[in-house]
Amino acid sequence: MARVHNVRGLVLALAAILSLISLSLVQGRVLEDGLPSGCRAHGAFLTDFGGVGDGKTSNTKAFRSAIAELSKYASQGGAELIVPPGRWLTGSFNLTSHFTLYLHKDAVLLASQDESEWPVLPPLPSYGKGRDVTNGRYSSLIFGTNLTDVVITGGNGTIDGQGQYWWDKFKAKQLVLTRPYLIEIMYSDQVQIFNLTLLNSPSWNVHPIYSSNVIVENLTILAPIKSPNTDGINPDSCTNVRIIDNFIVSGDDCIAVKSGWDQYGIKVGIPTKHVTIKRLTCISPYSATIALGSEMSGGIEDLRAEDITAINTESGVRIKTAIGRGAYVKNIFVKGMSLKTMKYVFWMSGNYGSHPDQGWDPKALPIISGINYQNVKAENVSMAGDLVGLDNDKFTGICLSNVTIELAEKHKKVQWNCSNIEGISSGIKPQACDKLPDKQPGKIVPCPYPSDKLSIEDVPLKICSIRPEPPMY
Repeated sequence: MARVHNVRGLVLALAAILSLISLSLVQGRVLEDGLPSGCRAHGAFLTDFGGVGDGKTSNTKAFRSAIAELSKYASQGGAELIVPPGRWLTGSFNLTSHFTLYLHKDAVLLASQDESEWPVLPPLPSYGKGRDVTNGRYSSLIFGTNLTDVVITGGNGTIDGQGQYWWDKFKAKQLVLTRPYLIEIMYSDQVQIFNLTLLNSPSWNVHPIYSSNVIVENLTILAPIKSPNTDGINPDSCTNVRIIDNFIVSGDDCIAVKSGWDQYGIKVGIPTKHVTIKRLTCISPYSATIALGSEMSGGIEDLRAEDITAINTESGVRIKTAIGRGAYVKNIFVKGMSLKTMKYVFWMSGNYGSHPDQGWDPKALPIISGINYQNVKAENVSMAGDLVGLDNDKFTGICLSNVTIELAEKHKKVQWNCSNIEGISSGIKPQACDKLPDKQPGKIVPCPYPSDKLSIEDVPLKICSIRPEPPMY
């Protein structure tokens, strides 16, 4: 039987020694029972379950066996699976509750390109079909559903999706199922994903869906800028989400906030709300820094974004919706954007009209209201704003304040395209369109921004710095 380490015993033994030297070696508060905050009581290495880190041997069985064994400790202080240095080829595997997956700084997970190692799942309820094809979808590389208290982290270890295989099949229209994501967590609570590097995802990188109290922090996400649909972080029908200190280079939106597609999203009716995004750096020449939609049929509300940097990216914060989406995007607050080499600074599209099938409702019109941007500096810009609502369904409550845009040498002759919108502006250079009048010329009036904090902002990361030394492969 594989060996499971009692981390509690290890910590107690180390604590006695460390107390004679320095408690500063322990990161995190030491609890009364001697276990530092963020540590699990039990743990094991992948090698304890037959893992082989040569980059060639499949470790799918090892991961699945390890997690099945460690799940037994959920009610006994939880468990941690440590992936030691090496290159660990694997197909999809499922996580468990009260569990930490930890990748050593020299560990690389390599996603298998053997499709038999990827279980098939039905389409998501709020989407109704696969996004690539109408059939089902492959499970994500790291997957979990109905979990409580799950952590995916490391010493900046790497997860490489080896996506070229999937991108080629997508471009050649050879897919029979929707491509897998790197990480997807469904119907779960207390999810933390941090201190990792994610490379070359077959499609989306991080997809929490139907979940709450989600933290995605300190990730480096990299994919070729022409790779299809390699979105960085996509919170989808989630509540209380914190996305902080992430660096993303992507072939699609760096962050895409979603909540379901047309009639399926309307039926499920789970909004994404109470989201904070801070200190994001994005490079994505063909997509948005932050996209709201286009699948937003459960609603999106109370999103706060600040200290956002985008370089050579198509747009800043983009709203994408269409007839048939229904629901709403409301109470969006953005402040402090630094944008360099952009096609659009402000972009709102009411005609983003892809649909899952013919059952969408042409009477389901989206409500777009309370959209606030302030303190924006942009340079080398082709066009300031393309803001297009819908006939008989105006986008309302738009506020732009303290915006300075320096145009590229080759820029659009008309800088603002505005239709079916209502709002105000203050201190905008070049001057905003007539549908966003400046009510107090010569004075900068800030747009609204909430003064309270979301509860997720004060939740600590579950960091444990005491671990047994991993075996070298």
